[in-house]
Amino acid sequence: QVQLVESGGGLVQPGGSLRLSCAASGSIFSINAMGWYRQAPGKQRELVAAVTSGGSTNYASSVKGRFTISRDNDKNTVYLQMNSLKPEDTAVYYCHADTIVVVTPHYSYLEVWGQGTLVTVSS
Repeated sequence: QVQLVESGGGLVQPGGSLRLSCAASGSIFSINAMGWYRQAPGKQRELVAAVTSGGSTNYASSVKGRFTISRDNDKNTVYLQMNSLKPEDTAVYYCHADTIVVVTPHYSYLEVWGQGTLVTVSS
């Protein structure tokens, strides 16, 4: 019913920058919070950053001051600008959205995850 398509991952040197994008599509009535999580090898998935439909943001302490999350509500898209990247930022980054979807004749809450995009920070 709802798909999240991520893009922008890749290999970058320490100190470099990357911008991730995530576009939501499908039978969407509205999207509440959108965010990015990451999972490094051997570690649990963790929240990186999230943004509400009203623009309030929340960041993991490890990325504050380096990463910026934003969203375009008209395009149902969320972005993550990552600057001053460190090797410890290496992980698969997953987009997440809390959505209200149309299930005619009703509406239903649906939590959606993207397929993940790999970010590798290495020299």
